[in-house]
Amino acid sequence: MAKPIEIRTSPHLKRAISVDRIMRNVVFALLPICAFAVFQFGLSALLLLLTTTGVAIATEWFFSRMSERGSTVSDWSVVITGILLGLTLPPGFPLWMAAVAAFVGVALGKALFGGLGYNVMNPALVGRAFVQAAFPVAITAWTPAFAPGRFAELIPSTLTVPFMQPVPVTDWIAGLQLDAWTGATPLALQKFQHIELPVTDVFTGMIAGSAGETSALLILICGLWLAAKRMLDWRIPVAVMAGAALTALPFWLMDASLYPSPWFVLFSGGLMLGAWFMASDMVASPVTTSGVIIYGLFIGSLTVFIRLFGGLVEGIMYAILLANALGPLIMSWTQPRVYGTVGKGRGRVSR
Repeated sequence: MAKPIEIRTSPHLKRAISVDRIMRNVVFALLPICAFAVFQFGLSALLLLLTTTGVAIATEWFFSRMSERGSTVSDWSVVITGILLGLTLPPGFPLWMAAVAAFVGVALGKALFGGLGYNVMNPALVGRAFVQAAFPVAITAWTPAFAPGRFAELIPSTLTVPFMQPVPVTDWIAGLQLDAWTGATPLALQKFQHIELPVTDVFTGMIAGSAGETSALLILICGLWLAAKRMLDWRIPVAVMAGAALTALPFWLMDASLYPSPWFVLFSGGLMLGAWFMASDMVASPVTTSGVIIYGLFIGSLTVFIRLFGGLVEGIMYAILLANALGPLIMSWTQPRVYGTVGKGRGRVSR
């Protein structure tokens, strides 16, 4: 008997690549960034990354069991969530707060919507946004990079008991006989004191900041590796960077003593990490050609406006979350015209 013909919906041609393989390669791309964070900030950064990743995995497993469906831990997506969350937090962030962020990120940002493929926003940023609102002091307590003894002792705030006041970071910096400004991030120095650190230091990572946002060079290399393997849409990070640079340029030309240069905007803070590894989230970002450009430009521009005119020194997190929320709307605006119709979508049949 002849074999039956199966008629299925498009796309009919697919790459021979699985979700877990894509996610595993993203984890591999993040490992050098994690290694540099540990080298830069020591044992506290290592414990931070292990905590966020471990709690994220445990939360994923728990909700998989509660929903009576198979465990999805093996697809590696929750590992990415845990790593990215840890990289966006200060290296001395109390571990119990990091555990709360990981639980909220997976529970509210992913499991609540049905798991992988259904989340509206990036889960790692959902967790960070929660602790940004819940623990605003702790999440803005920065520690200096390359502090002596970072592999022999922890940053005092790392093991802070829940709901207890940690040792002030300024006291710890003074105890190490370091200048107070070594614990300030480049964005804070530029925004509040109009001190712009050399672009070379910001680009290579010789600065304070969140655990994984300091070296723009390393993030760029890892992101380009993923793009070369066609495991992220390179148009999204390029559009984010273009939007940020084009928005910052006129302000810098107007008053270079007050506003940062486009290069400083690109390489400082979490813009590079957000552009390459968070804005490019395959689930929460548009897929149409013009949609990804609009999406990326919006994130880059909004990040700069928040940095320059908002109360916060950083804006990439809120810019990505808002763009995620607008993703379906951007998709509806940029849907290509269906062949045989007038206009976009379900128009009248053309003649």
